[in-house]
Amino acid sequence: MKPSVSVIILTLNEETNIERCLKSVADWAAEIIVVDSGSTDLTLEIAERFGARVAKHAFKNQADQFNWALDNLEIKSDWILRLDADEYILPELAEEIKSVIGSTSAVNGYYIKRRVYFMGRWIKHGGYYPTWILRLFRKGEGRSEDRIMDEYIILLEGRAGRLKNDFADDNRKSLSDWTMKHNDYSSREVAARFGEPDAPIGGSAGRKRWVKNNFYLRLPLFFRSFAYFIYRYFFCLGFLDGKEGLIYHTLQGFWHQFLTDAKTYERIKNANDGRS
Repeated sequence: MKPSVSVIILTLNEETNIERCLKSVADWAAEIIVVDSGSTDLTLEIAERFGARVAKHAFKNQADQFNWALDNLEIKSDWILRLDADEYILPELAEEIKSVIGSTSAVNGYYIKRRVYFMGRWIKHGGYYPTWILRLFRKGEGRSEDRIMDEYIILLEGRAGRLKNDFADDNRKSLSDWTMKHNDYSSREVAARFGEPDAPIGGSAGRKRWVKNNFYLRLPLFFRSFAYFIYRYFFCLGFLDGKEGLIYHTLQGFWHQFLTDAKTYERIKNANDGRS
């Protein structure tokens, strides 16, 4: 009998990534649920081939989509595992999950280490590994923060443990797709900064949020993007990640942050000029 785990995956045109994600859970998860927001490629065909249950829902943001699935879909298992289509479970983590959910532990959720790959290379430095994220929780005990950007799952009650093994984040889409997505992320980040309070959360993601709110965002616009890149690339040894690391830390640690500041400046300037 398969362990009582339902995997929820949010998708939109993910034919490049989804098969690898599904392969990593299909042999051991009791249920796979794909929540799709209008794919026009082979995403749904691939999902159905792996026996996934497909639900369709208009996309507002990641948090809304995931919480909609929790509130509106019949989830049969005792535990829920949240994955993105470009993520997958490593075999040793699958074995560990099967072990912990079969125990009598009072833990209601588990933080798991995320291993980010970029252009096929594991980004081990620059402060990117390990990042602990709550992804596995008992049904009814977890929920996504109601945020338009940088949302995380939080436990509604009880305590969380940590698993020893990793899940991988490895988007195989093109660099052009990556930059388009981060352009959208920058717009959402600006909207969040002007409209959403940041609640404290656990794990390394929570510590990064605290540093961002209490230090990074207090630095001057534009200067902070330079400072952040220098910190990541030199002080956190990002240069050890090779050419792929140079590209990643420059684009994610500088360009994306600078673009976000530029959009922040644009918004402030328009407000001062009386434009919407």
